[in-house]
Amino acid sequence: MLYVDIPSREEFSRLSDVRSDACISIYLETSPLHQKLDASQIQLGNFIKEALQQVAEQGLDKRRLALLEEELYSVLEDEDFWDLHARSLAILATPDSITTYRLANKLPNQLKVSERFYLKPLLRALTFPHSAYVLALSENQARLIEFFADVPPVEVAVQNMPSRKHDAMGEAALNDHHHGAVHYKVRLAQYTRKIDQALRPIFASHDYPLILVTTEPLSSIYRATNSLPNLTDETLFCNAEHLGASELVTQVRPLLENYYQAQLNALKSRFEARSGERRVTQDLSDAARAATFGAIDLLLINIDSSINGTIDDEGLISFSGSGDEVSYSIVDEIAKRAIATGARVLAVRSEDLPSGADLNAILRYPV
Repeated sequence: MLYVDIPSREEFSRLSDVRSDACISIYLETSPLHQKLDASQIQLGNFIKEALQQVAEQGLDKRRLALLEEELYSVLEDEDFWDLHARSLAILATPDSITTYRLANKLPNQLKVSERFYLKPLLRALTFPHSAYVLALSENQARLIEFFADVPPVEVAVQNMPSRKHDAMGEAALNDHHHGAVHYKVRLAQYTRKIDQALRPIFASHDYPLILVTTEPLSSIYRATNSLPNLTDETLFCNAEHLGASELVTQVRPLLENYYQAQLNALKSRFEARSGERRVTQDLSDAARAATFGAIDLLLINIDSSINGTIDDEGLISFSGSGDEVSYSIVDEIAKRAIATGARVLAVRSEDLPSGADLNAILRYPV
């Protein structure tokens, strides 16, 4: 399985506020396969040398330079750290601290040296659900499968989850043929309730979608006993006992696309309703001021926006032709400020926004 540890909203806000004489942002392609990590380590070594050279040429104090070098090499030379990885690695370092995140999405190798961290790749990881789950359920088999956009799916070992009805009910399940249909469904409900209880700890800290693959009457019975808000509305009706994880994921991907599209469609309806209340804006300047003063409730941003500049403490934008040590992505900064004040932020494709817009915001009160 992938070992993923994306930042929380609070961690992202904290990282966004960091200012230092040397902020090093490194993003590396990695692999969940240990034998394929040599190239990542070599690339990291090259990035470290390049970063140290850049900050030395910019006049970083020698003592601070030595501290930064120590922080960076502490990651490169930590053998235990390189045992478990996902698709990408983020390393964010100053002479005073270093933070790492293993990410499920595949990111290109890149190095940024500035007075602040480069966090766009983390913003995407934070706002995009990076995985989903399949619950393949029958009387004779219960499996939970985790899958990602570009990685083979894996079966997850779930503590205390019965792998079949007999495991949940013991010898009582063997005698069900002596009883009627009502008693049979009661047994199934006891089985599905135990599965639901076993899944709760896995989904307690995130909202990744859970797609049910089963047949009737188990589908209706499982949904009746389900307590997870992650469960999607659509069921893939088939007997999954003889389907491998990859084949299952291939069949459920259209349902996952339907799930995400339904969410976006619901958001579009919400934007339309709030527009009539003068609580919607696509204007960057208005959104920057609203984000600065905590007035954004929901924000959709274009993941490919590249408008650079700065936003001051009053939310006023100064546009710039390109990013440098001082300027940065305007949309990313608006998203950062919105997240810091409790807004829900989603990074989406341009076609999911109003034509020509780099963002779409619902405000907490009319303007």
